[in-house]
Amino acid sequence: MSLLTVGSVAFDKLETPFGKTDKIVGGAATFITLTASYFTKNNYLVGIVGEDFPQEMVETFQKHGVDTEGLVIDPNGKTFFWHGKYHEDMNNRDTLDTQLGVFENWTPVIPEKYQDTQFLMLGNMVPEIQYQTLKKLRNRPKFVMLDTMNLWMDIMLDDLKKVIGEIDCLTINDAEARQLSGDYSLKRAAKTIMAMGPKTLIIKKGEHGALLFQGDRIFFCPALPLEEVFDPTGAGDTFAGGFIGYLAKTDDLSFENMKRAIIYGSAMASFCVEKFGTERMQYLSETEINNRVMEFVQLASFEIND
Repeated sequence: MSLLTVGSVAFDKLETPFGKTDKIVGGAATFITLTASYFTKNNYLVGIVGEDFPQEMVETFQKHGVDTEGLVIDPNGKTFFWHGKYHEDMNNRDTLDTQLGVFENWTPVIPEKYQDTQFLMLGNMVPEIQYQTLKKLRNRPKFVMLDTMNLWMDIMLDDLKKVIGEIDCLTINDAEARQLSGDYSLKRAAKTIMAMGPKTLIIKKGEHGALLFQGDRIFFCPALPLEEVFDPTGAGDTFAGGFIGYLAKTDDLSFENMKRAIIYGSAMASFCVEKFGTERMQYLSETEINNRVMEFVQLASFEIND
């Protein structure tokens, strides 16, 4: 099945307790499409970069089988840039600089060959742009997943609720779930959010795993304890890419298969944090992925004998 990802392709400059980087390639759509490339062959990217974006990264996308016809290169501006510094616990970070560049006034254009995509991933961006992007497709995809953040809940809540009402699956973190719903209990928060439209909700809890909600059903995927965590940037997008990439590969939207997808998403995110930026996600093998998935399965598997 085909997967279309719409979102940011960017530069990041990072500071963590384990080191610093100069400008490296990041952005939601970058992490999502690279991750999904390990699962689905019809992998489409819609985004925008400036004249400073390296051609070798475009070629990296293509080597991973990502169709880049929808990646606009604007010769008159700079690529979106974010500079962040993580605290000692790696769960909190400070934004030191943001330069939107060509991303600021971007209106996504969907190429004709992408129009009949079956799976759509709307990366974190202005809610109205997410809504308009969905409406630009000739046929509604069979599965639409959306990521968002607390900023849009603060300043564009009505627009966010409008697009949430049109999607199938929302992925947010636990603090965002509480803010959007007004409920502290994540179980109550999930019911409140699903009543807004999406039948499926994923609440990410960082190093504490992720929760999958659908109706009255709940599944918890633990996080894998890692010896080294260098950079959490992009982990949530990598998770989303693994989740929807696996769904696109299997073309199975049952709750049981979504449980498998959340394991694959979590496994992919566990690779992402082991290196800075996209470095780890560019060079994975099928054996590495399968072995990591089995670590998750073993972590959560147990028997009770009466």
